[in-house]
Amino acid sequence: MCIAGYIFSCGTLLLLFYWKPAWDVWANCIPCNLQEADVILLRTTDEFQKYTRKKVTWIDLSTLNLSVRDTSDSLFIADKDSVINRAIMKPELKVRSIQVQKIRYIWDLSVKQFQKVGSLDDSNSCYDIHHKFGTGLTREEQNIRYSPHHFQSIWYFRFKKILNPFYVFQTFTLTLWLSQGYIEYSVAIIILSVISIGLTVYDLRQQSVKLHDLVEEHNKVQVTACTKDEGCKKLESRYLVPGDILVLEGKKHSLPCDAILIDGGCIVDEGMLTGESIPVTKTPLPHTENTKFWKTHSAEDYRRHVLFCGTEVIQTKPTGKGPVRAVVLQTGFNTAKGDLVRSILYPKPMNFKLYRDAFKFIIILTSIGVLGLIYTVCVYVQHKVSITETVAMALLLFTVSVPPAIPAALTTGIVYAQKRLKNKKIFCISPQRINICGQINLVCFDKVRNGLQLLNFQNVHSFASGTPLPWGLLCGAMASCHSLIVLDEKIQGDPLDRKMFEGTCWEMEDSSTAHSKAGVPDTSVIVKPGPNARNAPVDGIAILHQFPFSSGLQRMSVITQQIGKDQYDLYMKGAPEMVTSFCRPETVPTDFVKELKVYTTQGFRVIALAHRALNMGKDVELDNLEREEVESDLTFLGLLIMENRLKAESKPVLEELSAARIRSVMITGDNLQTAVTVAKNSGMISQTSQVILIDASEPEGPTPASISWQLVEDSKQNDTCVNIEERTSPERESNNYHFALNGKSYQVIVKHFKSLLPKILVNGTVFARMSPGQKSSLIEEFQKLNYYVGMCGDGANDCGALKMAHAGISLSEQEASVASPFTSQIPNVECVPELIREGRAALVASFAVFKYLTLYGLTQFIGTALLYWQLQIFGNYQYLMQDVVITLLVCLTSVVCAYPKLAPYRPPGQLISPPLLLSVILHTGLTAIMLVCGFLLVKQQPWYSEMANHRECPPANHSLTIPNRNGTADATAAYSSVLSYEDTTLWPLTTINCIILAFVFSKGKPFRKPFLCTPTIWRVYILIMLFVTFCVSFFVEDVILQNRHLWLQIKKCFRFRSRSQYRKWQRKLEKDPTWPPLKRKDFAENSKNEIYINPIYEHDEEN
Repeated sequence: MCIAGYIFSCGTLLLLFYWKPAWDVWANCIPCNLQEADVILLRTTDEFQKYTRKKVTWIDLSTLNLSVRDTSDSLFIADKDSVINRAIMKPELKVRSIQVQKIRYIWDLSVKQFQKVGSLDDSNSCYDIHHKFGTGLTREEQNIRYSPHHFQSIWYFRFKKILNPFYVFQTFTLTLWLSQGYIEYSVAIIILSVISIGLTVYDLRQQSVKLHDLVEEHNKVQVTACTKDEGCKKLESRYLVPGDILVLEGKKHSLPCDAILIDGGCIVDEGMLTGESIPVTKTPLPHTENTKFWKTHSAEDYRRHVLFCGTEVIQTKPTGKGPVRAVVLQTGFNTAKGDLVRSILYPKPMNFKLYRDAFKFIIILTSIGVLGLIYTVCVYVQHKVSITETVAMALLLFTVSVPPAIPAALTTGIVYAQKRLKNKKIFCISPQRINICGQINLVCFDKVRNGLQLLNFQNVHSFASGTPLPWGLLCGAMASCHSLIVLDEKIQGDPLDRKMFEGTCWEMEDSSTAHSKAGVPDTSVIVKPGPNARNAPVDGIAILHQFPFSSGLQRMSVITQQIGKDQYDLYMKGAPEMVTSFCRPETVPTDFVKELKVYTTQGFRVIALAHRALNMGKDVELDNLEREEVESDLTFLGLLIMENRLKAESKPVLEELSAARIRSVMITGDNLQTAVTVAKNSGMISQTSQVILIDASEPEGPTPASISWQLVEDSKQNDTCVNIEERTSPERESNNYHFALNGKSYQVIVKHFKSLLPKILVNGTVFARMSPGQKSSLIEEFQKLNYYVGMCGDGANDCGALKMAHAGISLSEQEASVASPFTSQIPNVECVPELIREGRAALVASFAVFKYLTLYGLTQFIGTALLYWQLQIFGNYQYLMQDVVITLLVCLTSVVCAYPKLAPYRPPGQLISPPLLLSVILHTGLTAIMLVCGFLLVKQQPWYSEMANHRECPPANHSLTIPNRNGTADATAAYSSVLSYEDTTLWPLTTINCIILAFVFSKGKPFRKPFLCTPTIWRVYILIMLFVTFCVSFFVEDVILQNRHLWLQIKKCFRFRSRSQYRKWQRKLEKDPTWPPLKRKDFAENSKNEIYINPIYEHDEEN
C-alpha cells in the first residue's frame, strides 16, 4: 500500500517519510521485540526528541575462516568479557548491528540490548590490560574486531541539502509558476537558487574536505603493531583494532588512535585536544593485581596513562624492558579526534527560542496562505472559472504568502558573522551558536591573569626573588618537582614550573644526552646546579618517576635520586590545603592558615611544597608503585609565593562587559582568597561592594550539613586596584554584594542546600578550587536560571564547561579543537566582547531579514488577492523585478558589520514577542490600507475602464491565460488579465513599499554599523535634498520646459521669428497683396542659359 502511495503521490509520501521517520516506521513496520527487529526507531533523550530510522544489518563472520565454529562455550575473542563474544550467533556466525552517528553497536545476546564496539571494555582492570593484551592479538581476533570507517562523499551532502524542506517547497513553487507561463521569472529564480545551492554545497565541500583530511591524516600513518602469531610489523593505521599492541618509536609523530600506555613513558603535545600546546608527561598503567576497573583505579587521573588520537608524541622514554608500548584503546570515530569530527558532523541541537518561534511563525503564515486559498476558490467559483485554473490560482496565492527563503533568512547573518570572526582569528565549528552569542548575559572566566613572577619562598626564612637558594630540601623540591622537558635545547612546560625552576639557577639535561650515572637509569631526567647556583654537595638529581599534576587531585609529586647516592626522595607540590593534608601535623606551622591568608588576600599565587625520604631498593618497579602508598607522612617544607599579574587586556574587557550589563564570574582552580583579590583588582567586584565568603561542610556523624556566611574583612588594597564605582550599573548598585565560595562548599550546597543555590548564584561571583566536573555543573545551574552563559578558558581543564556553555571559547593556537565550539588564536579575553558583538549583529540581521521577507510575502499576498477580485494578476516581469530588487536588498542588509561598542542591553531573542508582532501587524495593516485605497480610488477616476485600451497601451508583459467571465480563454484575455489600471496602480505601490521596508529594517546602532555610515540627521538632510531635487526637476520639466503657451509668449515678447525657408516665404506672402493671383494666366519666360544634362542620369533613364 505504501508503494502505491509513493507512486500515486509522485514521491511526495516518500519525501514526507524522509522528514518524519516515525511516520515511515509506523506505516511500513509492525511493532515487535527488539531482538527480532529489522528496523529500529531511535529517539533522542533531550527536549527535542528527534527520531531516526535505523536498519539492522547482519555481519557475516563465516567468510573469515574462523577456527572455532560449533561449540557454544568456545570464545572467539581471548577477552572473555568482550561484548563480541556475547554477540556472535552460533553456529551461523552472524552479528546483528546498527550504526548511529558513525558509531557501531552490536546486539548483545546475553543482556538483550545493543552495545557499543570500537573500544576496549571499561570493565578491564590494570591486570587484565597487561595480561590479556600485553602480548598482542591473534590474526583471527584482529579480523573479528576490524570495522572499516567510512566518510560520506560530497554527493551525499548535496543530496541531503536538496531534500531540505526549503528547497523542496521552492521546487514546488517554481514548478507551479512554470506551468502557468511565468518562464522568465521562474528561470531567474532557478538561476538564483542554483547559485545559492552551489555556494552552500561549495562551503559544505570545503568543510567536507577538511573533515576528510582530518580523518584520513591518521588513517594512512605507518605504524608498528605486534601480534601473537606474526610478531611486530609495519601496517597502515586504518587496520588497527582495539587491543592491538602499538610500538611507539622515538621520532615525532601523530597518534592515529587512542591508546593506553603500558611500557615506558612519553611526552605528548595535546594542543588539538585541550587548546594548550604544553608538553604533557604520560606514565604507564600500573601493573597491579587488584580487580578495580582501570579507570576507577586511577580515579580522576586516568588520563595520564592515555595517549589520545591526534595528539603529537614529542619524546618517548623506553625502559629496560624494551620499547615504549601501548594498547590500542579506541579507533576511528570512537577516539578523541573522532569525537571532534562527529561534533562537527552532528552538532548538538540548539534549544534557542528563536528557532522554535520561527517554526510557529511559518505556521501562522501558512494559515494565512490557507485563508487566501479559500478566498481564491470562492472568487473564481463565483466567476465560473474552470476547476484547473481555480486550483492553479489558489496554489499561486498560497505560495506567495509563505516565502520559501524564510528558514534560510535566520542563517543569513550567521554566514557573514562567521567570516568576520575568522578574519579576527576566532574560529567556529558550530555556526548555529553565533546567534545565541547575541543573547549572552553572563560570562565565566578561568584565565584573566598571566605573567608569573617568583617573589619569595616562605617557611622559617624568606628568600627573595633573584637570589639563588642555598642547597637543601627546598632547593631540591623546586629543582625536581615539575614536568619540564628539554626540547630542541630549550626547557618547555607549564609557565609556573618554568618560573619555579629558573629561581633555583639549576640546569636540566636531556635524558637522551645525559651521561650514564651509577645506579641511575638512562631514561631519567637529570637536573644539576648551574654556574650561578649556590654551592651544593650533590652532582645533580635524577627524576626517576613522576605522578603528574591533576586538577582533580590538585597536586603532583616526583620520586628522585641524588646522583652517586642510594638516597631516594619524594617531593610534592600543589594547593596548600591539599599538600598539608598529606603532611605530618607536627611539621605544619601553627600559624599556617594565617600566613596563607596574608598572601592570598594580596592576590598572590601560593604553592606548597613537601618532602619524604623513601626507603626502597634498586630493584623496585617504580611504574608499579601506588601513589597513595608513597604520598603519605610528608614533611611540610613551606610556601612558594608567586605573583600572577593581571593581563593588560583583562581590565578594559571586564569594564566593557560591566558597562554592557553582562555579568562576569570567575571559575578558577586558585585559592579562594587569591581569587577574590584578583576579582577586585580586575574590576569584576567593585571596591565598594561587600564580599561574603560561604563555607559549607558535609554532615559528620549526628551533626547535619552546615553552611556559614562570613563577610570578608576590609584590608588595604594594593595600588593596582581599579575603581569602577562610577561605571557601576544600576543593577550592580541594587545588589551591592557578592558571594565567594570554593568547590568543596559548592558541592555541599548542591547536595544538601539545593533551595539556597539559586539565591547564591544570582550574586555569586567567585568560585575557587573548582574541579572540571564542578565547573560543568555550575554552568548548567546558571543555565537553569535562564542565563545565556559564555565560558572562556584554556581548554585543558575546562573541556566540559566549554561544551556545556551556550558559547564556549577556547584560547588556543589551533583552528579547531575538541574543547569548545569557538577557538580564539589570540590568547586573551578580548575575543569575548568581539564574539558577543558579532553575535548581536548576526541576531539583529536575522531578525531584520526575517521580518522583511515576511512583510514582502504579505505585501505580495495582499496585492495579488486584490487583483484576484477581478481575475487579474501581476505580470511576469513585474514579479521578476520585485524579486531581483528584493534579493539584492536582502544581501545588502546582511553584510553590515557589528557596532564597535556593546550596548547596555541585548537585542530581542524571540520572534513571537509583542514588539515584533506589532511591527509585522502594523506594517501589514498600513500596507493593506494603502493598497486597498489605491485599488478603490483608481476605480473612481473618470478615465477608468475595467479593461485598458490595448491600442493605447500595448501589452509589454503578460504571462498566463486567464479565462473570461464565461469560463473561456482567448488571446485578448491573455494579456488583459495583467494589463489593467488596477495592476498598474498596485505594482508600483507594492514595489516601493518593499524598498521602503528594506531600509526601515536595516537598522544600525546600537548593534550594527549603520547601512549608510553617516549620522541620522545627515541622512534626513540627504532625503530632504533628494525630495527638493525631485520637486524642482518636476517643476522645471513639466511647468516650464513642457509649457507650450509659456514658450509662445516668450517668443512673442522677444519677437522671435523662425529662420526656416517655409516660414520666410509664409511671412513674405502674407505681406504680398497680389498673392494669391486670381483670374489671370501666366506664361513661362524663355531662358537664355544653356541647360546642362547629366549624362549618367540620362544613361540610367535609357536603361
